[in-house]
Amino acid sequence: MILAAEDLRTELKKRRFSHKKGRKSDVESHFAGQLRARAKHFRGQLTKNNLGEYTMKRWLILVYGVLSYLMFFGVFLYSILFVGNIWIPNTLDSEPRVGLVTAIAVNLGLLAFFAVQHSGMARPGFKKWLTKFVPEAAERSTYVLMSNIAMILVFVFWQPMGGVAWSFEHPFVVGCVYGVYFLGWGLLFVSTCAICHFDLFGLRQIWLNFRGQQYVPYEFKIPTLYNVVRHPIYVGWLMIFWAAPVMTFSHLLFAVGTTAYILIAIQLEERDLVKHFGQKYVDYRDNVPMLIPGTGGKRSGSGIFNQQIQTKA
Repeated sequence: MILAAEDLRTELKKRRFSHKKGRKSDVESHFAGQLRARAKHFRGQLTKNNLGEYTMKRWLILVYGVLSYLMFFGVFLYSILFVGNIWIPNTLDSEPRVGLVTAIAVNLGLLAFFAVQHSGMARPGFKKWLTKFVPEAAERSTYVLMSNIAMILVFVFWQPMGGVAWSFEHPFVVGCVYGVYFLGWGLLFVSTCAICHFDLFGLRQIWLNFRGQQYVPYEFKIPTLYNVVRHPIYVGWLMIFWAAPVMTFSHLLFAVGTTAYILIAIQLEERDLVKHFGQKYVDYRDNVPMLIPGTGGKRSGSGIFNQQIQTKA
């Protein structure tokens, strides 16, 4: 098609030179009109093809992100039952199926895999590398998908170990412990909503991409929960992991391992936040405690700490 257009241009030039300056023959007009018509057709075809490919790509990214989120929501609900030893047959506290040494080795491997995936894929360097292979709008959804898979591996291959570290039998105490447990799940969910739940799990990115709008990360702001502690999401997780009326050794290993991961992940996350936000985050870190309200650093009542913050795991 391009060669045809070039031939027309060449022929048009030849005919222009064959006539006196300022005159335009019927043949020249014919060729000029034909050239314009073909050029318009070629541009239309190119725009139509590109638009079709772009629209298909946007739909695929949208479906991919929505499916990743729906998968997360299923994993989230199943986690409540799995960690809380509720209703389902295979939980953290089920009966042992293999020897103690094998169970410890398998469980530590599962926790290590989850930690490396969950924290490693959240690092800026990995995100930059990943976008060489997946669209930037789908990067967060890919992170969510891989986190789902890591959790499913824990559900399937976790090996209960038997033994009991502590056990509460009084109904009131058991009810209080379960109250803390479900409060932890509630705090976890509300904390994600406070920093934009849809952005944290990739839905905002894929929706803006679908609408053809540019994704712009939120600015450094601090909502109410994040004015009490810097990491209320992790506080929710700690409440979930440790609030067990019956703490088996299997559950204890899970709680200790995930707590260690959280403490390490916070250091990595805050290092990235300081690089990204600079002195704003340093001031925030110096004035708001990490996990326990009222501890660590002096609290500030200045305006900067009465806004909202956007952070990602």
